[in-house]
Amino acid sequence: MGSFLSELGSVVSEHEPLASHTRFGLGGPARWFVQPENSEQLCVVVQQCRAEGVALRVLGFGANLLVGDDGVDGVVVRLKSPHFRKVDWCSSPGDRLSNGTIVVAGGADLGRLSLDAARHGLSGLECMGGIPGTVGGTIRMNAGGRFGEIGDVVDDVTVVDSTGALQVLSRDEVGFGYRQTALGESIVCETTLKLQPDDPHRVRERLLEIWSKKKRTQPMRDCSAGCVFKNPPGHRAGQLIDQAGLKGRSVGGASVSQRHANFIVVKEGAAAADVSKLIEMVRREVVNQFGIELELEIEVWGRQPAPCAMAVD
Repeated sequence: MGSFLSELGSVVSEHEPLASHTRFGLGGPARWFVQPENSEQLCVVVQQCRAEGVALRVLGFGANLLVGDDGVDGVVVRLKSPHFRKVDWCSSPGDRLSNGTIVVAGGADLGRLSLDAARHGLSGLECMGGIPGTVGGTIRMNAGGRFGEIGDVVDDVTVVDSTGALQVLSRDEVGFGYRQTALGESIVCETTLKLQPDDPHRVRERLLEIWSKKKRTQPMRDCSAGCVFKNPPGHRAGQLIDQAGLKGRSVGGASVSQRHANFIVVKEGAAAADVSKLIEMVRREVVNQFGIELELEIEVWGRQPAPCAMAVD
């Protein structure tokens, strides 16, 4: 195991604390933390992990993620190098910018990309305003909300698959669904987005309007990982949690947000175990009161919050 890590040199560290890399600010260390410089190095990491039977996870900006207090065994990869953050606007006269096509690396900042797209007069990413994360992570979970989803503008995706090979997937092959895709263990390296040319001022106004709505209704200044649960068919998770009387309910340093009930916020001194126990409590109360099992939207590394069954009188 050590031999393949030593080949990668300075891009590898051991026992890297993950708390500082997550929006919750919680979680223990990663056994190995790898920040490859390019796609070739990423392929090597995947191939060697596969050969050694070592678990591999990919960390974006740590949004939509809860890392357990004991951390994670195996390898955690972060795509932070310039290679994985570049954006090709194809802005030469007559180039693809005229029809709204851009090529974006998987580690690019989604928030910055949304603002830059508005500046270039390209519409389609306004719905992502206020959603933190990398482009790759956003595509993996088909992130979005009531205003739209990232999958709406994806044309194709270049991935490193589970064997360590690079391949290009069409939009249909990615398999976009509600907060999910068919990507499996594949890692997003790059994507082609199809946006619509529009007046830059109009695009920026729409982006700021969506951002403002989220700012009024979501705890954006608090430490959270975004929406904790998916919306069940025909329902909104936050509304169910609110109707169950759970706003403000807390366990240790974690509490259900008073601003939006589908957010869990944490304060200094909180532990990942507090969040996990609060998730279990919320799921139990909602299933007991409404008979609806809430499914996690956030990803959990470590011990999963226990599923619950409806109470029987």
